[in-house]
Amino acid sequence: MEVDRRKFLTSVGGIGAFELMKPEDRAEAIEHYMSSEIDKWYIDEFGETAALAPIRPSWYQQGGGQQNQDGPRPARGTGRVFQPREEPLAEMPAKPTLIDFYRYRFAPAQHVIRSATHALKEGHPERTVMACLLHDVSQALCRSDHGYWGGALFAPYVDERISWGVKYHQALRFFPDPAVGYEYPEFYNRIWGKDYVPDDYIKADYQFARSHSWYMEARMVTMNDEYGFDQTVPVSLEPFIDIIGRQWKNPVEGLGYDNSSSAFMWRTLIDPTRPL
Repeated sequence: MEVDRRKFLTSVGGIGAFELMKPEDRAEAIEHYMSSEIDKWYIDEFGETAALAPIRPSWYQQGGGQQNQDGPRPARGTGRVFQPREEPLAEMPAKPTLIDFYRYRFAPAQHVIRSATHALKEGHPERTVMACLLHDVSQALCRSDHGYWGGALFAPYVDERISWGVKYHQALRFFPDPAVGYEYPEFYNRIWGKDYVPDDYIKADYQFARSHSWYMEARMVTMNDEYGFDQTVPVSLEPFIDIIGRQWKNPVEGLGYDNSSSAFMWRTLIDPTRPL
């Protein structure tokens, strides 16, 4: 997927705003921009069809798939569910499952579905496929440090290696590992130059993850991540339904109502307008 530099800079408020951003903020901004662009492309190209097809998100504006930029911009790290909208979010089922969140809060989720599709085709373990399917959807809640948010959001419901991989993919993506075939993404250089240096906490977490026995759990997420912007591959959520059933533990009370360590996050996704 080609990145239109001018369009990207406009999306963050212009070159002046971009130059004031910290390096990690720039990284989050470009990933969010690319994920949003492929979602908009998907809706323009295919619309919404079939029971498990993504439902049109509220930020989509018909006629070019562009987001309405009138009025003040929300903070850059603001999650998608907090973005200004003309209509309320779709009502969630009384006992929502992960699939319900993909349909009503994460949709169209094209980047993660494409990433997981590549992992599935490559024959990776189901936990890797699941990590790829989950790795960026926490941006619906919070874009800043999305890997860390995602790791905490998913931890009560998956194999620990899955949530660990989601958490540490955020740091690993900035550090090449030619031995396993991961190179530093060239579009990072095109967007903010070759002198980019990650924040200290990112470097520290990379060093921790690099020496951990689960290193490849996170590295495989980054290796499949770059395929998440391939528009030539037809994808849908449906091939992953059985994998979700095996790799995800849906609480009988429904996500958000099971008193887990992240239940409050799921409740926020369900209704981000609650004042207290």
